[in-house]
Amino acid sequence: MTPSNAKIPVTIVTGFLGSGKTTLLRHILGNAEGRRIAVIVNEFGELGIDGEILRGCGIGCEDENSEGNDREVALYELANGCVCCTVQEEFLPVMLQLAERRGDIDAVIIETSGLALPKPLVQAFQWPDIANIFTVDSVVTVVDGPAAASGQFAANPQEVDAQRRADPNLDHESPLHELFEDQLSAADLVVLNKTDLMDDATRAQVEALVREELPPEVKIVAATEGRLPLALLLGQGRAAEATIHLRESHHDHEEDHDHDEFDSLVIDLPPVDRDVLLAALAALVEQHTIYRVKGFVAIPGKPMRLLVQGVGRRFDHHFDRRWRDDEAQRTRLVFIGEDLDEGALRKALEGVAAVAA
Repeated sequence: MTPSNAKIPVTIVTGFLGSGKTTLLRHILGNAEGRRIAVIVNEFGELGIDGEILRGCGIGCEDENSEGNDREVALYELANGCVCCTVQEEFLPVMLQLAERRGDIDAVIIETSGLALPKPLVQAFQWPDIANIFTVDSVVTVVDGPAAASGQFAANPQEVDAQRRADPNLDHESPLHELFEDQLSAADLVVLNKTDLMDDATRAQVEALVREELPPEVKIVAATEGRLPLALLLGQGRAAEATIHLRESHHDHEEDHDHDEFDSLVIDLPPVDRDVLLAALAALVEQHTIYRVKGFVAIPGKPMRLLVQGVGRRFDHHFDRRWRDDEAQRTRLVFIGEDLDEGALRKALEGVAAVAA
């Protein structure tokens, strides 16, 4: 039990879309060793996929498989954008609810939206209502190594960096690169994820790219599927809210942060053929500016639900659990990108559904 006079440590897990934040969170919760952890999952878009992934792992507070676990996990899901955008509407009430249960909580983990700016969220812990109850133990920024190596965060990373050095007042050409830098600027620890998909030379290249954005004291640790010792991830004691004002970001002088550069849409389909769907998604990624695809897929004749996650041109999929008797077996996908043509996406995927009919 957390002493009544001790602040509850909060770990903020940030990182771009598809970097592996939810996988890291699953690893932490699967190795909690009795720690009582409250989890806040935040989503950009209309579909709470990450919260459903966590519940499907048997860690949700209402999941029927949670009985017998040696840990207690309360799952709060904030929709309608990133935490920094909804902080006054949803974030504060949730934190006040957690404060009322402070004797039952050892730690809090917040998984931000992949489009979130972590700095405003850290600053929110200075608010008088919660400043004496919580402290930001650390900000852990997860980096998708292969995506960074492919230049996904800038059309030409070297050219953008050269422009930035020549004129520090020049706006970046890519909003992704700004977001990538801002997520790194707030980091107390950087997890270079998916190292199993990179060779040594590529890994060194990405580490050098990331290191340019970090102060010397911030460590970079390599991981595969977020598998790291909890002693490294939790209990850093940084009290980041006290020093976050010293971390410069691209959005320091903006009164509001919005996501006008990004679109999010949800498409529902009947059961589809897996291979045909994956081929169609790969084609759509080539034809449209799609950064992230994730969702659940119903396969005709299969009792299991297929979880599909795509980052850029790379797609992963696996059956995560059986369909429940009380839920409709349907396909639901969320797309996040820029200038998405909803009509074109729906038309292409309706064709996929027709193939499986």
